[in-house]
Amino acid sequence: MLRLVDSGHATSYTPYMEAYMELSKKTTILLSPELHRRLTELAGQRGTSIGALMREACVKQYGLHSTEQRVHAVRELASLVLPVASVRKMKQESIPDPEELLP
Repeated sequence: MLRLVDSGHATSYTPYMEAYMELSKKTTILLSPELHRRLTELAGQRGTSIGALMREACVKQYGLHSTEQRVHAVRELASLVLPVASVRKMKQESIPDPEELLP
């Protein structure tokens, strides 16, 4: 683990946690100091790199699958026959009665 000093703040950083990924394209992104600080902190907490956080966020936001693949997945889920109650019944089951909350 490396110790980095950024603007006078020492931070832990574990480099290249994504060693098994095929990374072949480079993009430079400018971040505000506050966003960079927050991402550095979060990366340290998770034991990963800022780059890995950025890739994860991009995949979650923009996905790696085509619209057709997502529609197909939704159709497969919709075709499942599962023991599910009505929305009203599930809400009733998930919200406790007031008597259950009182001592």
